[in-house]
Order: sequence, then structure tokens, then C-alpha cells
Amino acid sequence: MNRSTPARHAVEAALVRLMIAGTRALPWRASLGVGAALGDATYAFGIRRRVAEENMARAFPDRTAAARAALLRAHYRELGRVVAEYARLGELARAPLGVALAEVRGLEHLERALAGGRGAILLSGHVGNIELYGAFLAQRAPVDFVVRALSNPRVEALLSRQRTAAGVGQISAAIGTRRVYRALRENRCVAMLADQDARRHGVFMPFLGTPASTALGPARIALATRAPIVTGFGFRRPDGRHELEVQPPLGDDPDAGDPRAPGAAERLTALHVARLERWVRARPESWFWLHRRWKTAPPAAATHG
Repeated sequence: MNRSTPARHAVEAALVRLMIAGTRALPWRASLGVGAALGDATYAFGIRRRVAEENMARAFPDRTAAARAALLRAHYRELGRVVAEYARLGELARAPLGVALAEVRGLEHLERALAGGRGAILLSGHVGNIELYGAFLAQRAPVDFVVRALSNPRVEALLSRQRTAAGVGQISAAIGTRRVYRALRENRCVAMLADQDARRHGVFMPFLGTPASTALGPARIALATRAPIVTGFGFRRPDGRHELEVQPPLGDDPDAGDPRAPGAAERLTALHVARLERWVRARPESWFWLHRRWKTAPPAAATHG
């Protein structure tokens, strides 16, 4: 560990606290403008811009470089708005429908899933303000986020307090699946994201035109516990408010097949990836392009056949 790390962590945490205080001092809509400006500055400084540009070129080879650049700038601005909203996560999640979330469709799918008594796996990706969507659902049913801790423990503690204040439970991904299984037995919702590179532990699924290493964990847990997988995605409207769509459980899809048959986990995972891809193509500015999604290359056999 570099000796400067504690000092750097302290500075980063101080900046985050300052940002939280600054954005909370503003009305929500005004804070969105500050967030968009923060996104512009991040884009100008080139933070992870090369990774994002490579991802967009891979996903949208038919678009011009200028069109992709405009889309990427819009994406950075949206990331800044999401960061600004994190300062008032609980406030926005508890606001009446129509304030921060303009429309929510498909809540009946979550209610039906929980009626089975085995909990539900809320599966999504890094699309829109995913933490706000989960916190909104947590006002209607018990929700635990599966989270990976940041490298800066001070900042992680700040974010953890925001989730707790929003009424969201947290399960560390480092602990393993024991607490996930317990939460599902208690008929809770366990929220997971499954759109980052799974390295050699994943299976390769076609995503935005290229095979991507994808985790099978959520599907395997669902099959082991018989908890339904409910997918959901959202995006921001031009007026700053969000729309959220909760979709039918993956097991309802005719292509899910027999959950007891070989390959069931792969089929469920492929269905989730396909749903995510459709959403990303429809709302590309909302997806997190800064992650090296295709970092792990598929075996030659997967590439050619």
C-alpha cells in the first residue's frame, strides 16, 4: 500500500462530502445542472474517455465518429446528474410518484413474484440512476443491494450511509452467497447488476455485437432457490425526471425452457443480456460506457463458431 493512500482517501472523502453538501444546498433540478457541468468537465479531462470511445466504436460501428462523440458527451453529462442525485437518494426515492420518477410501469410483476414467498432477484445493469430505482422499489418491498466495496473505505462509508438513509439493505459481494440465500428465504428482493466483465469465470454471451464474459451467478442462485428473476431498467426524461420499467420474470419467457434441464442458467442469462441490449440500443446515453465490458477475449472457438 502506498504511504500516500490514506491521505489521498481522506482528500477524496472530503471532496465527496463537499459535493454532497453543495448539491443538497440546491433545489433538485438546479443540482442536475451542476451535475451536467461536472460531467462536461470529466469529459474534457478525458477521464476513461478512451475506454468509452472504444466501447462505442465496437457497439455502434455504423455511426459516424461525430455522432458517437455527441452521444458520449451526453453520457458524461448524465453520469454527472446521477452523481448529483446521490446526495439526496432517500429524499428522491421517497418522493411521491411524479416528482423524481415520472412513471413506473410493471410493479405488478414484482408483486406477483413476491407473492410466491421465495423472494425475488432484481437483475439489471448500469443503466440510468439504478440506485435510485432500487431505492424507490425499497419503499414498497424490502430490498438488499449486492455491493462491491470501493477501494476508498471513507468514500464507501459515505455511500453506504446514503443507501441506509434511503431504506436499502446491503450485502457485500465479498461475503459470498450465504446472505443472499437468507434474504431470499425471508422473501426479500436482492438487487444485482450483471453487465460487467466476469473474466474467465463467466460465459460468453453476445452483447452489442461482440461476445462478452457474463456472470452466471444470478441465474444459478435463482435456479437453486426458485426465486424469480425480475428485470428492470430506467432512463431520464428531458425534464429531468425518470421512467422505470419493471419487466416480467425471466422464467415467464418461452425461451427460458425447463429450469431443471441442462443449460438453464445459460438460457436465463442470455435472456437477461438480450433485454439489457435492447434497452441500451434504445437509450444508449444511459448505459455505463466507461467500463471495459469486453476486456476478456473469448476463446477462438467461441469467436469463430
